[in-house]
Amino acid sequence: MARARRYDPDRRRRIVDAALRVVGRDGIAGLSHRTAAAEADVPLGSTTYHFASLDELLVAALRQANEGFAVILRESEALADPSTDLAAELARLTGVWLRGDRTGVELEYELYLAALRRPALRPVVAEWTEQVTTLLTRRTDPATARAVAALMDGIGLQVLLTGGVYDEEYAREMLARVLVPREP
Repeated sequence: MARARRYDPDRRRRIVDAALRVVGRDGIAGLSHRTAAAEADVPLGSTTYHFASLDELLVAALRQANEGFAVILRESEALADPSTDLAAELARLTGVWLRGDRTGVELEYELYLAALRRPALRPVVAEWTEQVTTLLTRRTDPATARAVAALMDGIGLQVLLTGGVYDEEYAREMLARVLVPREP
Protein backbone atom coordinates (compact mmCIF):
# COMPACT_ATOMS: atom_id res chain seq x y z
CA MET A 1 0.00 0.00 0.00
CA ALA A 2 1.42 3.39 -1.01
CA ARG A 3 2.03 5.83 1.75
CA ALA A 4 -0.01 9.05 1.42
CA ARG A 5 1.95 12.23 1.01
CA ARG A 6 1.71 14.63 3.86
CA TYR A 7 0.57 18.08 2.75
CA ASP A 8 3.36 20.48 3.54
CA PRO A 9 2.77 23.92 1.98
CA ASP A 10 5.94 25.36 3.51
CA ARG A 11 8.29 22.63 2.32
CA ARG A 12 9.57 24.57 -0.70
CA ARG A 13 10.31 27.60 1.49
CA ARG A 14 12.02 25.40 4.10
CA ILE A 15 14.25 23.93 1.41
CA VAL A 16 15.23 27.41 0.20
CA ASP A 17 15.89 28.52 3.80
CA ALA A 18 18.01 25.40 4.29
CA ALA A 19 19.92 26.09 1.07
CA LEU A 20 20.69 29.60 2.33
CA ARG A 21 21.97 28.19 5.62
CA VAL A 22 24.16 25.67 3.78
CA VAL A 23 25.61 28.35 1.50
CA GLY A 24 26.10 30.68 4.47
CA ARG A 25 27.99 27.97 6.35
CA ASP A 26 29.78 26.05 3.58
CA GLY A 27 29.68 28.31 0.53
CA ILE A 28 28.05 27.54 -2.79
CA ALA A 29 30.41 24.60 -3.31
CA GLY A 30 28.85 22.95 -0.26
CA LEU A 31 25.31 23.12 -1.61
CA SER A 32 23.73 20.07 -3.20
CA HIS A 33 20.24 18.63 -3.23
CA ARG A 34 21.46 16.20 -0.58
CA THR A 35 22.89 18.88 1.77
CA ALA A 36 19.77 21.06 1.35
CA ALA A 37 17.52 18.07 2.10
CA ALA A 38 19.53 17.15 5.19
CA GLU A 39 19.51 20.75 6.44
CA ALA A 40 15.75 21.08 5.83
CA ASP A 41 15.10 17.64 7.34
CA VAL A 42 13.12 16.53 4.29
CA PRO A 43 13.53 13.54 1.98
CA LEU A 44 15.99 14.02 -0.87
CA GLY A 45 13.14 13.55 -3.34
CA SER A 46 11.51 16.71 -2.00
CA THR A 47 14.39 18.87 -3.11
CA THR A 48 14.42 17.39 -6.60
CA TYR A 49 10.62 17.62 -6.79
CA HIS A 50 10.65 21.36 -6.05
CA PHE A 51 13.95 22.12 -7.80
CA ALA A 52 14.85 20.03 -10.83
CA SER A 53 18.40 21.36 -10.83
CA LEU A 54 20.83 22.88 -8.40
CA ASP A 55 20.67 26.10 -10.45
CA GLU A 56 16.90 26.28 -9.85
CA LEU A 57 17.54 26.00 -6.12
CA LEU A 58 20.23 28.69 -6.31
CA VAL A 59 17.88 30.98 -8.25
CA ALA A 60 15.24 30.62 -5.54
CA ALA A 61 17.86 31.20 -2.83
CA LEU A 62 19.22 34.31 -4.58
CA ARG A 63 15.71 35.73 -5.00
CA GLN A 64 15.07 35.26 -1.31
CA ALA A 65 18.49 36.61 -0.27
CA ASN A 66 18.02 39.70 -2.44
CA GLU A 67 15.07 40.70 -0.35
CA GLY A 68 17.36 41.97 2.44
CA PHE A 69 18.40 45.30 0.97
CA ALA A 70 15.32 45.63 -1.25
CA VAL A 71 13.07 45.54 1.82
CA ILE A 72 15.16 48.23 3.50
CA LEU A 73 14.79 50.46 0.43
CA ARG A 74 11.07 49.75 -0.05
CA GLU A 75 10.24 50.47 3.57
CA SER A 76 12.03 53.80 3.67
CA GLU A 77 9.45 56.57 3.69
CA ALA A 78 12.26 59.14 3.56
CA LEU A 79 13.49 57.69 0.26
CA ALA A 80 10.23 58.71 -1.42
CA ASP A 81 10.15 62.17 0.19
CA PRO A 82 11.52 64.77 -2.27
CA SER A 83 12.61 67.01 0.63
CA THR A 84 14.95 64.32 2.01
CA ASP A 85 18.64 64.48 1.09
CA LEU A 86 18.75 61.42 -1.18
CA ALA A 87 22.50 60.84 -0.84
CA ALA A 88 22.30 60.99 2.95
CA GLU A 89 19.30 58.65 3.08
CA LEU A 90 20.89 56.10 0.74
CA ALA A 91 24.14 56.22 2.73
CA ARG A 92 22.16 55.68 5.94
CA LEU A 93 20.18 52.78 4.44
CA THR A 94 23.33 51.15 3.08
CA GLY A 95 24.77 51.39 6.59
CA VAL A 96 21.66 49.80 8.10
CA TRP A 97 22.06 46.91 5.67
CA LEU A 98 25.83 46.49 6.09
CA ARG A 99 25.70 46.80 9.88
CA GLY A 100 22.86 44.28 10.08
CA ASP A 101 23.31 40.54 9.82
CA ARG A 102 26.82 40.33 8.33
CA THR A 103 26.36 36.68 7.41
CA GLY A 104 23.20 37.58 5.48
CA VAL A 105 24.97 40.39 3.62
CA GLU A 106 27.89 38.12 2.75
CA LEU A 107 25.46 35.46 1.60
CA GLU A 108 23.65 37.93 -0.68
CA TYR A 109 26.92 38.91 -2.31
CA GLU A 110 28.18 35.34 -2.60
CA LEU A 111 25.02 34.36 -4.47
CA TYR A 112 25.12 37.58 -6.49
CA LEU A 113 28.71 36.96 -7.59
CA ALA A 114 27.97 33.31 -8.33
CA ALA A 115 26.21 34.60 -11.45
CA LEU A 116 29.68 35.09 -12.95
CA ARG A 117 29.99 31.31 -13.32
CA ARG A 118 26.32 30.31 -13.28
CA PRO A 119 24.42 32.03 -16.09
CA ALA A 120 21.08 30.81 -14.69
CA LEU A 121 21.52 33.32 -11.84
CA ARG A 122 22.08 36.33 -14.10
CA PRO A 123 18.40 37.09 -14.68
CA VAL A 124 17.88 37.26 -10.90
CA VAL A 125 20.76 39.73 -10.57
CA ALA A 126 19.23 41.76 -13.40
CA GLU A 127 15.82 41.66 -11.64
CA TRP A 128 17.40 42.94 -8.43
CA THR A 129 19.22 45.73 -10.28
CA GLU A 130 15.98 46.67 -12.05
CA GLN A 131 14.03 46.62 -8.78
CA VAL A 132 16.51 48.94 -7.06
CA THR A 133 16.72 51.18 -10.14
CA THR A 134 12.93 51.43 -10.25
CA LEU A 135 12.81 52.40 -6.57
CA LEU A 136 15.44 55.07 -7.13
CA THR A 137 13.79 56.51 -10.25
CA ARG A 138 11.16 58.01 -8.00
CA ARG A 139 13.87 60.53 -7.17
CA THR A 140 16.23 60.54 -10.17
CA ASP A 141 16.52 59.48 -13.80
CA PRO A 142 17.06 55.79 -14.72
CA ALA A 143 20.73 56.16 -15.76
CA THR A 144 21.64 57.90 -12.51
CA ALA A 145 19.61 55.36 -10.53
CA ARG A 146 21.60 52.53 -12.13
CA ALA A 147 24.89 54.32 -11.34
CA VAL A 148 23.79 54.82 -7.73
CA ALA A 149 22.93 51.11 -7.40
CA ALA A 150 26.37 50.21 -8.82
CA LEU A 151 28.09 52.58 -6.40
CA MET A 152 26.24 51.15 -3.39
CA ASP A 153 27.15 47.63 -4.56
CA GLY A 154 30.79 48.65 -4.93
CA ILE A 155 30.96 50.25 -1.51
CA GLY A 156 29.32 47.18 0.04
CA LEU A 157 31.76 44.82 -1.65
CA GLN A 158 34.75 46.90 -0.56
CA VAL A 159 33.58 46.83 3.06
CA LEU A 160 33.07 43.07 2.95
CA LEU A 161 36.26 42.20 1.08
CA THR A 162 38.58 44.45 3.07
CA GLY A 163 37.00 43.73 6.44
CA GLY A 164 36.71 47.47 6.79
CA VAL A 165 34.16 49.49 8.65
CA TYR A 166 31.39 51.15 6.68
CA ASP A 167 32.02 54.90 6.42
CA GLU A 168 28.60 56.50 6.04
CA GLU A 169 30.00 59.99 5.46
CA TYR A 170 32.22 58.77 2.64
CA ALA A 171 29.26 56.94 1.08
CA ARG A 172 27.09 60.06 1.38
CA GLU A 173 29.76 62.20 -0.29
CA MET A 174 30.28 59.76 -3.18
CA LEU A 175 26.54 59.30 -3.68
CA ALA A 176 26.09 63.09 -3.70
CA ARG A 177 28.67 63.34 -6.48
CA VAL A 178 26.71 60.87 -8.60
CA LEU A 179 23.38 62.49 -7.76
CA VAL A 180 24.37 66.01 -8.86
CA PRO A 181 21.35 67.44 -10.73
CA ARG A 182 21.96 67.85 -14.44
CA GLU A 183 21.62 71.22 -16.10
CA PRO A 184 18.33 71.55 -18.07
